[in-house]
Amino acid sequence: MAKVKMTRGKFNGIQACADANGIIAAAAMDQRGSLKKAIAKARGADASNEDLTVFKTAVTRILTRHASAILMDPEYGLPAIAQRAPGTGVLLAYEKTGYDASVRGRMPDLLDVWSVRRLKEAGADAIKILLYYNPFDDAAINEVKHAFIERIGAECAANDIPFFLEPIAYDDTVGDEKSFEFALVKPKYVTAYMAEFSKPQYGVDVLKVEVPVNVKFVEGMRVFSGQKAYSREEAKEYFRQAAAAACKPFIYLSAGVSDEVFRETLELAAEAGTPFAGVLCGRATWQDGIPVYAQQGLAALEAWLEDRGVANITALNETLAKGAKPWWTIYGGLENIEVVDLPVVS
Repeated sequence: MAKVKMTRGKFNGIQACADANGIIAAAAMDQRGSLKKAIAKARGADASNEDLTVFKTAVTRILTRHASAILMDPEYGLPAIAQRAPGTGVLLAYEKTGYDASVRGRMPDLLDVWSVRRLKEAGADAIKILLYYNPFDDAAINEVKHAFIERIGAECAANDIPFFLEPIAYDDTVGDEKSFEFALVKPKYVTAYMAEFSKPQYGVDVLKVEVPVNVKFVEGMRVFSGQKAYSREEAKEYFRQAAAAACKPFIYLSAGVSDEVFRETLELAAEAGTPFAGVLCGRATWQDGIPVYAQQGLAALEAWLEDRGVANITALNETLAKGAKPWWTIYGGLENIEVVDLPVVS
């Protein structure tokens, strides 16, 4: 196998987000609009920007003792990353939260006053972009998205920093992403986007992906809803097919499921022999702390995080220790990566 060349900044950035074994055990805390709404709903009154920063800071300070990295937004989360445990890597989100529902295609947009250079100066070890993506959408829509990702890839390359891309599959003609109908097509969509964004023109370094099945519809899972989209063996085969489509390291996102469901999902991925390099896990770990904070305040949230939050992330780490593979596995091992310096431009 020919050696893979990787620039020093990209290599060091990925390593900063991984643990000593090359596993990315990262916590996600870049939720903005959805977190604000959840706090407000639990409180029965408005939530403020200050609420977001306070919540993010508590989660970061307590949970990063057990995480290899934290994913944060620069809008409300910069005070939080200053509170992270020593040695914790930082991923910063570059996209605006949500999308304009009045325009077809769930088009992406970037934060107005940020650039990759500015995010790096703010402390980022890596840049993260979320992209809603339907591989089978109109070519005109996907061309815009492809060019968008190429530009970000080039910006990350120029600043010698890793690019983590989070594609989220959807199809407005099939139905809600949590539906049985979408569960039937999800494996095809996830496999297609993992193949697409592994292509070199995008400059993606790590794919942050959904699991290719909806576990609620996998017969034999503890969370099985009673409606079967796939058997356990079929689900494992979909995991393998999606993994085979990737030419880049990939990690799984928790997509808002509970911590128990996410752990069982990762166990299924490991059973399938999927070489996933870890996780970026957000709500599964801390979402039950939202009503605690909304109704009882910061001290109660901190107590909950020290107890349940730490228990959740510790259990997740135990699952990763059994099933995840180092991020360099896809390249044939650490010894197969040749780290090179970017030429200096005077």
